[in-house]
Amino acid sequence: MSAKLEIQWTPIPNKFITWGSEIGLYEIVSLRDGSIPTIKLSNTTGANLLSTNSTHHYVKCIDIYPKSDSDLLLAIGQGNGRVTLLTFGPSQFDSLSLPGKEFVPRHPRQCNAVAWNPIENNLIAAGLDKYRSDHSVLLWDIMKCPIAPDMNGTGKLVVNTMASGLELARPVAEFGISEMTHSLAWFKTNSKLISVGMNLKNIKLVDFRDPNKSVNSTLTKAVYGLCMNPHNDKHLASFIDNQVCVWDTRNFEKPIVTLSHGKPVIKIGWCPTRHNLLASLQRDSSVINLYDIQHTVVGTEEVEPSVLERVIVPGSPHNITSFSWHASDENRLLAIALSGSVTDYTVFDRITLNWAPNSNIVWTYGRRTMKCVNDNSSIYGTLQDISHRIKQRAVMGYGLKDEFWKNAELVDDEMVANVWKWLHLSNKLVEEGILRGYNSRHPGVRSVLKVDGNVNKSDVVSISWSELGNINCHSSARIYRHEDRDKALHLCGWHFERDANSLTKFLERLQREHAFSRAAAIAVFNLKIKLALEILNQASENFSQGASLNVVAMALAGFSDDKNSMWKQLCSTARAQLVDPYLRAMFAFLTAENYSYENVLNEEGMTVDDRVAFACMFLSDNKLHEYLKSLTNELIEEGNLDGFLLTGNSGDGIRLLQRYLDATGDIQTTAIIGVKVFPGEVFANSVKEWVISYRNLLDTWQLWNQRALFDIMFSSYRPSDKPPQQVYVSCNFCGKSISAYMQGLNRGRGPFSRMGGTANKLKMSSCPNCRKPLPRCAICLMHMGTTTGIPTNDDGDNRLAEFSHWFTWCQSCRHGGHASHMIHWFKEHSECPVTPCTCKCFSVDSLGNEVCT
Repeated sequence: MSAKLEIQWTPIPNKFITWGSEIGLYEIVSLRDGSIPTIKLSNTTGANLLSTNSTHHYVKCIDIYPKSDSDLLLAIGQGNGRVTLLTFGPSQFDSLSLPGKEFVPRHPRQCNAVAWNPIENNLIAAGLDKYRSDHSVLLWDIMKCPIAPDMNGTGKLVVNTMASGLELARPVAEFGISEMTHSLAWFKTNSKLISVGMNLKNIKLVDFRDPNKSVNSTLTKAVYGLCMNPHNDKHLASFIDNQVCVWDTRNFEKPIVTLSHGKPVIKIGWCPTRHNLLASLQRDSSVINLYDIQHTVVGTEEVEPSVLERVIVPGSPHNITSFSWHASDENRLLAIALSGSVTDYTVFDRITLNWAPNSNIVWTYGRRTMKCVNDNSSIYGTLQDISHRIKQRAVMGYGLKDEFWKNAELVDDEMVANVWKWLHLSNKLVEEGILRGYNSRHPGVRSVLKVDGNVNKSDVVSISWSELGNINCHSSARIYRHEDRDKALHLCGWHFERDANSLTKFLERLQREHAFSRAAAIAVFNLKIKLALEILNQASENFSQGASLNVVAMALAGFSDDKNSMWKQLCSTARAQLVDPYLRAMFAFLTAENYSYENVLNEEGMTVDDRVAFACMFLSDNKLHEYLKSLTNELIEEGNLDGFLLTGNSGDGIRLLQRYLDATGDIQTTAIIGVKVFPGEVFANSVKEWVISYRNLLDTWQLWNQRALFDIMFSSYRPSDKPPQQVYVSCNFCGKSISAYMQGLNRGRGPFSRMGGTANKLKMSSCPNCRKPLPRCAICLMHMGTTTGIPTNDDGDNRLAEFSHWFTWCQSCRHGGHASHMIHWFKEHSECPVTPCTCKCFSVDSLGNEVCT
């Protein structure tokens, strides 16, 4: 017997064999039912030894009869070249005298490989060492007739009993004279074709119907361990030393994949339950390498496969000598170690995530679909998928509204809604003449602020706190005023410096929205401390957090600007403990020293427009420019659309949109704002790419109507740039465009440009270039260009009457006719009106039903 330990699953799903010093047959049992097996294979399975056989010496290879509905029959290749049939105990083969039968070559030499034919199960191929005058590949027929079930379907085998023993002893076919065979493997779908690794220099494909010449061959030293892909006969694998080669028999010159290992390879095997999964085992190794070979087709050409490599440890700490895949249980294999321990192991497949353009997500594990989620599922909302939100907005007409503020109502993102509201505000200020002298309809704060600390200075106004009713105060508040600052305040929504009613209305709106802390803070910033107290007191009575606001109101009522006062010290300490950013900013303003307001300006919890408005009121010209520049750069870097307040539709606005797109992936908002706010930049690289990407996204979702409306909106912002013609009619004979000629007539540049109106409109029935007749209408058989014969509508709808004359044709078969005739035809038919044509023109158009109803 061979000292090497091998293992192999049998075609019977719960049995396997091992062989080395002896051949053993085992049966798998489950540990869940309390069985005590002979050996333990895993936490859930064990195995009982059913039978052993030690009568055969020098066993070199074994293959098992491939039918799962019959008893076990082993073909054993031995060191002397004989192939012996073996069964374990009584079997259905006893009546055929098959157990113990031997197939002997003319000259003894080692048998390196033996393989049952997977289709014609009565055939066995044996691969032998070289002998100078004998063949190395022998094909034996164990019964001289195919083994098959009897007519009653009992599974018993029948045999031609007239065949003599002499005939059975001779091979039915031979191949490879004076050559050496290292390995062989049958094709799974062709019973006559076998692959053979020979002479340590080539792999040959042999058809035993004509064994004198090979069907195909390739030069290679990788001739060991030949195995055919069970799912694809075009692919086979072999190895040599530390290299594994995967071959495509259609292009047999070189391997399509070469896998290198650190140690010599001793066995390879394709997984029978998983496509293109190849396992390999190295010498003196306790792991098995798995290679998932991904075949990719681009267009009509197959590109080089990609390989995903994994390493599995079946569990034994000892070196593995062999493994065997299960024929039907997914990803299950047996591994045997040098110590003789056997492991039942299941390879846990990768859980793949597939995300379709229509927002469907599928998790798969092997052949099973574990989870399928579409955009209607409640789980999908937790993914925060921007593409799902983009699709929902597109269906609702987002970005297509004439009024900017209407787009804000279609989004659930506060930042995006705010930018649409600001675009509406800036556009309104320009239309009302409040912002004059700007080339843009959306100027930013930095564009309107032209103040300069040296020339165009702001006026400084000091207002005593005591004059404002704060008797405990002796200092004053310093406010900067300038016409440009007033414009900036308008852009921030703070246009109440010169209009007290505007402030009252603004604060009342905030209170209705329950933004009491913001309303109180803005009142304080506008030096209305008593008004802030009223807001806080009212909130404490009607709001759930009224108790905390009541304490804030009590603290505010004791306002004092004395640097050494207890009030100022306590408020400076307690301010950091406040949760609300507006309350923190309010007390930071009241406790500020030397007009230093960094704690207010750097309060990120406040909205950008409130911080900018505060800066426009209380910062000097130089500090104001420095702060706005710093804030602009910060917002652009973050991709925060609130920065539009500062940039407007300047070059910085383009940068801001790009950063927003990079941060969120919201190509929809980016493209729409790019078109509406930057019409002069729509053909620049960045904006043009945004528009193209959004169009492609709508096309992917088949939102054709939304795509068309977006294109119409896009064209409305560039009326001078008409899109190029996409469809035209050309002559079948000369190939020149007819539509271009007719457009020339409509522009008054043709030879008939002086003709009258629609009553005398030119009708063209032939090509204006070669004078050949135009195609005929498939319905009325009149040449295209003539009248349809359909009476015009009495309601004077000239546009509909003109459409009836249009050229209309199928994009598949190119047959057509007058538009009105085609519509009438396809109201009752789905097939082309041309007699020999079987094209289903109507079914090609998914909107055909809507057109004809």
